[in-house]
Amino acid sequence: MLRERVFALLAPALTRPGAVFVDATVGLGGHSEYALRTFPDLTVIGIDRDASALEISRDRLAPWGVRLHLVHAVYDEIPQVLADAGIHSVDGILFDLGVSSMQLDDPERGFAYSIDAPLDMRMSTTDERTAADIVNDYSEAELTSILREFGEERFAARIARGIVRARAQEPITNSARLVEIIRAAIPAAARRTGGNPAKRTFQALRVEVNGELDVLRSAIPAALDVLNLGGRLVVLSYQSLEDRIVKAEFTRRTTLDVPPDLPFVPEGSEPSFELLVRGSQQASAAEVEDNPRAASVRLRAIERIAA
Repeated sequence: MLRERVFALLAPALTRPGAVFVDATVGLGGHSEYALRTFPDLTVIGIDRDASALEISRDRLAPWGVRLHLVHAVYDEIPQVLADAGIHSVDGILFDLGVSSMQLDDPERGFAYSIDAPLDMRMSTTDERTAADIVNDYSEAELTSILREFGEERFAARIARGIVRARAQEPITNSARLVEIIRAAIPAAARRTGGNPAKRTFQALRVEVNGELDVLRSAIPAALDVLNLGGRLVVLSYQSLEDRIVKAEFTRRTTLDVPPDLPFVPEGSEPSFELLVRGSQQASAAEVEDNPRAASVRLRAIERIAA
């Protein structure tokens, strides 16, 4: 299964004496639990911006006591989280990006377009801005921009125009009404393919609410910088925008920093990292059958090979 593949890649780093592993998106604790069970000497630092998920994982992982440290933080804060724990570097890090099952399945969180719920979409309920704020307060041009950039929605302008017209009559506060507005804005022929027509708009709103791409752009370099020699980082992305950010940073870290026509590689110019898998890996048919949400996953992995 996908989890076993992830930890097979991480295993050479996590089996070292005194190894430390960062679960950057601990969620309900499934990956951390597997790591704690599989690697008896491992210390796990679990991070999540969702306080509700942390409480659930805290109960689930209680049997591992001092081997586990859970922290309420956003994953671009990894260096500060480690510094607060008196740790300077780690051996393995996992990012399982996107929305957790708990967040999708809780109608009150407003992530799912298939369930009528308040337009919230905050990964951390302590944040102030909700999806309703964006839908009702952003200008038509701003809405068009985020739908096009973060949702890759080709009908972004039509949907934004529909939102602005609808909210002039009454504020848009729930997901069912927003889905209706989106359906009405998209041509009938386009609605017949590609799944729920609201999918891309809801993705765009979620990304904007949580600043996901900006956080990820900061988080991947920060995570790579705290890896020990031989340390490994695995990322599971579920949409192309995330995967492009990860791919770009991995490419930068594994590419020779010398002119292409130079006849030799000067000492110190060799890359400090190497890729552990070619390109990105997808879930197998069996993995998708076991977990349908894995259908869009892209797995990338990298190892530090020099200081």
